Amino acid sequence: MSGKVIILGAGAAPGVPSLCLGWGHCNPDNPKNFRLRTSTYVEIDGVRILIDTCPNIREQLIVNNIKALDAVLYTHAHADHVHGIDDMREINRISGTSLNFYGGAKTISYIKHNFSYLISKPNQVKNVVQKPSLIPNKIKGNHPFYVKGVKITPIKLLQHCSECLGYVFNDGEYVHIADFKWLADSAYKMIKRRPKLLVLPLTTPMGQIQHAGLDEVRNCIAKIRPEKAVINHMASECDYDEVNEATADNVEPAYDGMKIEF
Repeated sequence: MSGKVIILGAGAAPGVPSLCLGWGHCNPDNPKNFRLRTSTYVEIDGVRILIDTCPNIREQLIVNNIKALDAVLYTHAHADHVHGIDDMREINRISGTSLNFYGGAKTISYIKHNFSYLISKPNQVKNVVQKPSLIPNKIKGNHPFYVKGVKITPIKLLQHCSECLGYVFNDGEYVHIADFKWLADSAYKMIKRRPKLLVLPLTTPMGQIQHAGLDEVRNCIAKIRPEKAVINHMASECDYDEVNEATADNVEPAYDGMKIEF
């Protein structure tokens, strides 16, 4: 199997620089410290999947020339991960058909309530010229589903919010972890092979009540044992070079537009 991941945006909710803290601890002379909010593009054997639609998704898709998707996966219902969803109507228009999106029950409920105009109506799933057409699919932690032959297993991420999911592709070929403090014990059991790539967040090095800090992130990487790990979702407390120096040789901080093949 062949795979590719593009880190469309590597920043946490405020981005870097942020309105409040500016560049913070980040060196403004390093372009890798400029970060839009986090969305991730995954392509496995030609199947094209977007993880989260951050508020910057329009420019991210344009810059990376991404005009077609087979599915969108949502990790949780926070604005920095969802509120670019309106731009998926352009994907509808390009493809001429509806687009399936997946998320936990609370995430799907949030999207259907707040973006009801985007949801396909019965028997109108291909009327996409004037009306957006997204099809919701509820998923559950530890229950696999398939997108065009790619096996995807949602895993439970704990303490960030009431419902947050990570995704294990093809039993562990690629593992994507969103905002978390720690993983459920059952999540590790869903990773049945050594990952070629693990992507996981580090909002701040010191950590917060709802976010893993650097020590917790390093422990998670050590437990999963990927061939390569990439740290994203970094706020202005995370300087690229400092995070790079504080992690192992097979771990690299993300930056906007970063491409990893596996």
